Amino acid sequence: MYVDYAGAFNFNTTARCHDLHLMMYDCMFLGQFKPAMAAAEQMCATLSKDVLSVKGRPQLAITMEGYYSMKMHVLVRFGRWQEIIDTPMPDDPVLYCVSTAVHHYAKGVAHAALKNFDAAELERRSFYAAVERIPDNRKFFNNTARSTLSVGEMMLNGELEYHKGNYALAFEYLRESVQRDDNLEYTEPWAWMHPPRHALAALLAEQKHFDEAEDVYRTDLGLNGKLQRCAHHPRNVWALHGLVECLRQRGESDDLLIYEEQLRIALAKTDVPVTSSCLCRADTATSACCGS
Repeated sequence: MYVDYAGAFNFNTTARCHDLHLMMYDCMFLGQFKPAMAAAEQMCATLSKDVLSVKGRPQLAITMEGYYSMKMHVLVRFGRWQEIIDTPMPDDPVLYCVSTAVHHYAKGVAHAALKNFDAAELERRSFYAAVERIPDNRKFFNNTARSTLSVGEMMLNGELEYHKGNYALAFEYLRESVQRDDNLEYTEPWAWMHPPRHALAALLAEQKHFDEAEDVYRTDLGLNGKLQRCAHHPRNVWALHGLVECLRQRGESDDLLIYEEQLRIALAKTDVPVTSSCLCRADTATSACCGS
């Protein structure tokens, strides 16, 4: 490998992390946990303290430290709640300031999903405190770290309120998370790894709001013209799973066969069971929507 020849203290570290990030992002949409996690762990291994704290090269930490947090996005995507809780915090919260905030976000979501509300509230407070400590110049691609984390802020608030049973407030937060995500500056891949629409629609469906959930899924898949093309996630297994559930619930027949077939193909590529567009949903109704 080139890194064995040239080492990690050069521009190619940026390119390598970018490639790993793309791989992770794609595998997350494919429902492939193992390669997504492997890519995230390679990024963590690459971004060691000595790489991010090279004297005279502050841009390394300013622009690349956020990659270190990607493992937590994978764990949230695949609902690995206890693993998130058990993951140690970064050992240098100043150097790894963005990653520290993302860890608190993920731990808050995990505790909320497990209904550990006191712990979730503590993580939410820690998340806000961590965000306040992030320097204004910290970036993640074309976005400031704080603007990217504002998506997670509303995700965390929505998840916590939902699992407390405050559904109307939860949906307000999650809709705001969708708007903030849509308004991020364009990057490849997008700066926020877990589409808020997947959480919003999954929880809407759990509360039997199937019409809105279907519209959210169609928007995510790029089927209704409501979203710019670059933000579509065509044929992703998560939204297809939710769309098929919604179509079945309203007795749709014309579109159902088309999307059931797309879902069957997408499910064949996964390495984990897909039971909902967001594994924050407790009542997954697997038998009703997986089309076995």
